[in-house]
Amino acid sequence: MSLDVSYDGVLSPGWRLVFGDRVDRYAQSADARSNTVNTLKEAYVSWHPEGNNIIDAGRINARQGVGYGYNPTDFFRSGAIRSVVSIDPNSLRENRLGTVMLRGQTLLPGGSVTAIYAPKLERTPSDASFNPDFGATNNRTRWMLSASPRFSENFNPQFLVFGGAGQSAQAGVNLTALLNPATVGYVEWAGGLARSQYDEAVGIDGSQSFRQRLATGLTYTTASKMSLTAEYQYNGAALGKNAWDALGTTSVLNYFRYRSDVQNLLELPTRSALFFFGTWQDAVVAHLDLRAMVRYNTADQSRLNWVEARYHLTSADLSVQLQHNGGNSFSEYGALPQRQMVQAMLTYYF
Repeated sequence: MSLDVSYDGVLSPGWRLVFGDRVDRYAQSADARSNTVNTLKEAYVSWHPEGNNIIDAGRINARQGVGYGYNPTDFFRSGAIRSVVSIDPNSLRENRLGTVMLRGQTLLPGGSVTAIYAPKLERTPSDASFNPDFGATNNRTRWMLSASPRFSENFNPQFLVFGGAGQSAQAGVNLTALLNPATVGYVEWAGGLARSQYDEAVGIDGSQSFRQRLATGLTYTTASKMSLTAEYQYNGAALGKNAWDALGTTSVLNYFRYRSDVQNLLELPTRSALFFFGTWQDAVVAHLDLRAMVRYNTADQSRLNWVEARYHLTSADLSVQLQHNGGNSFSEYGALPQRQMVQAMLTYYF
């Protein structure tokens, strides 16, 4: 059972309040600590003085990136998921903790410029049900600058620079282009000096080198309300095929430490992957939406298959989700606890 509350309203001229919170209650939980999880998604005030400036302060879910299944430039995503409501990428981006920050934005005739400062508030994450968990999102000071120039209606890139305590600055780029009336192409890239994910996970003081991350793909939309996305994903900080294949047999402890750290960072465990996503609105009958997703690890050939059927009522949604994980016992998806899962949900809007 879940309760999701959101509010976005005007307090007074020039002032706005945004609030979003979700409570998930699990009837059965493998985690003995608690089966109730509260996620404070957003809680901030926004000030829009005269002119083209906007200043936001509070807990903000600052989502970045044009990729669909992997977002290298979504720099504030690490540690932000307390409860997995659905493995749909949109749900993972929406239902997560925001980061406490001060954000300023200037709107210009040819685009916009944004600056973010997120201070360190706590050192370690908390497992308590209703803890705001600042240790998960604000365990070190971080900052980001971004510029979004508008070159044309069909080409609007975004350039980012991100940094923080204990790391080198990272650069990022988001590009989208309308290739034809039915096809959109996109590229999301990030790069900078960094240690490998394995060294970070197991506590090795390894050397830094220039590492790149990439998500690029195409989305094709048909006249029958069907949308198909194919995406290639690359993570230069992840383990290569040989190192990944050997890790599960040479050091099981480090294997699970690495998997846990990668999951917390929402990163790829191996260098490359393929991602496919399809949606079909009003499929077969009106108000019925179908969605399907495939994640494929090119290093170990494991895969995750997921489908959802959702029927929209006047003030409620009925949905059924099916998931199948395939691969050997130490592969990315074959090592997941369940091979197959079925989930039925009723969502009521008020």
